Amino acid sequence: MLDAFSSPVPSADAALVAALLAVDPDGLGGVALRAPAGPLRDAWLTLLRDGLPASTPMHRVPLHATDSALLGGLDLAATLHAGRPVAQQGLLARCDGGVLLLAMAERVSAGVASQLAAVLDTQVVALERDGLTQRRPARVALVALDEGDGDEEQMPATLLDRVAFHLPLQAADSEDNAPVDWTRTEIAEARARLAQVVVPESVVQALCAASLVWGVNSMRAPLLAVRVARAAAALSGMDEAEEVHASLAARLVLAPRATRMPAPPAEEADDTPPPPTDTQAPAPDEDDTQDAPAPETPQDETSNADEEEAPGALDDRMVEAVRAAIPPGLLAALQMGQARQARAAAAGRSGELMKNQNRGRPVGTRRAEPRSGARLHILETLRAAAPWQRLRQQKAYGPKRIQVRREDFHVVRFRQRRPTTTLFVVDASGSAALHRLAEAKGAVELLLAECYVRRDKVAVLAFRGDGCELLLPPTRSLARAKRSLAALPGGGGTPLAAGIEAARELAQQIGRAGETPVVVMLTDGRANVARDGRHGRVQATDDALQAADAFRLAGFAALLIDTSAQPGEASRQMAERMGATCVPLPHAGATGLSQAVRLASVPGAR
Repeated sequence: MLDAFSSPVPSADAALVAALLAVDPDGLGGVALRAPAGPLRDAWLTLLRDGLPASTPMHRVPLHATDSALLGGLDLAATLHAGRPVAQQGLLARCDGGVLLLAMAERVSAGVASQLAAVLDTQVVALERDGLTQRRPARVALVALDEGDGDEEQMPATLLDRVAFHLPLQAADSEDNAPVDWTRTEIAEARARLAQVVVPESVVQALCAASLVWGVNSMRAPLLAVRVARAAAALSGMDEAEEVHASLAARLVLAPRATRMPAPPAEEADDTPPPPTDTQAPAPDEDDTQDAPAPETPQDETSNADEEEAPGALDDRMVEAVRAAIPPGLLAALQMGQARQARAAAAGRSGELMKNQNRGRPVGTRRAEPRSGARLHILETLRAAAPWQRLRQQKAYGPKRIQVRREDFHVVRFRQRRPTTTLFVVDASGSAALHRLAEAKGAVELLLAECYVRRDKVAVLAFRGDGCELLLPPTRSLARAKRSLAALPGGGGTPLAAGIEAARELAQQIGRAGETPVVVMLTDGRANVARDGRHGRVQATDDALQAADAFRLAGFAALLIDTSAQPGEASRQMAERMGATCVPLPHAGATGLSQAVRLASVPGAR
């Protein structure tokens, strides 16, 4: 056993990933290394650094790097001194042939992620800004250091799709799991041999088949798996990838991307032959069969048959290799169809982004004059004026000064998130009280607590009898919301049209106040009170559907929770007409209902 008091050592798989990445850094794209900062992560980075050539550059990417820092741009000091545009090399071009370290990758901005993804795809930095047009090579590998806590914090999918390895870093817990110590010379020999390694067509087909079976929804994944198999063969000193290398690639590349369980094998057909029909030839007599010699099978046909059966068997072994690499807990989740669902860290939650002239987070600059409180960006203004200084100074009189004109002005752009108000619309009619009103109240209380943590506002509407009542106007007071919900009685008719119209009107008021409304409606979708207060299921249903159409045209994010004893067509049709996500939960308690609301509320899940 390894000494528990010694420095942590990466597991065998982690050391193998470091060696494979050192063999083909830019071909494999990189690795998403999920581990907190500490000695174990430092030990893995040391393994990677020892496998690369000594001259390999390794740069750290700032979390909120600007386009100028990544791609390059105008060197302002040199341009002002020379009187002509002078380009400045960016971080990606300086790291050509090296490794980029992206710390806190789970918090990287969308702009930085898109720039890195474009470079990983093309291996070229295209610079077209500040009057400059350049293309520089940028063959880099990305080591994304994911320090997220739980499944709620994940690095952008655009980067996850472009790196070969998704590695949850673990320490070696025994001698059997201890890493193999590859020397820099062995990895250098494998790197030189890589171009000569051949991947058979059967291996490529098997990896593609395993990718389809496990629901890997990316065209890049099997391509990266083929490259990993080739790098593994080169590391083994072979000129052709074999089944063991393909199994390794399936385990390291495809298993972390699996989204579903393979379909169960079809039942074997009955061995009993069907009875002969009139058109079939009669079966030969038993004596004739014994006397007749057995047909001879040519050797070539036998070998061809074996070759035809081999790809199918190889496909099955690739599927089993992926199955062996998936943890048992994740296998159970895949079997239930719950894996890879959107998480609820931002569900309902972050308001829509809106532009602002002088408030919020700075998100760049734009060409404009500094009026009405807009803030002048000095550096961008000078950068726009610098290329024209020689021409302008030739026409200027008096002392030579920097000539700045109106078209050079740049102001700072700001962006802020609108606060979110979650509007709960609860069906308190007699049918709801009979079935699920108590569970609906419990689910709303759980969601109220989550809104309080996020400092979102909440409002509560209830419809029963002949109309809809605003129990609680938008507020951040959790105690008031709970009191209003606890005092909610049940009984009476179901004026669903009145509830939808009241939700739409209140959501419009919230939107006009500069906030983002999210409507959560808990109902069974069955109306029996019309808009004018008359009882009648046919007219009430028509009025509710018309109100749902108007709600959909308003464009609000909405969820409809079916609180009936059994999920019915009424709630599904009503949610479709509202443009809402329908979540039927016939036997779930308050906790299950709350979790379903969080999952369905993720932006883009509708």
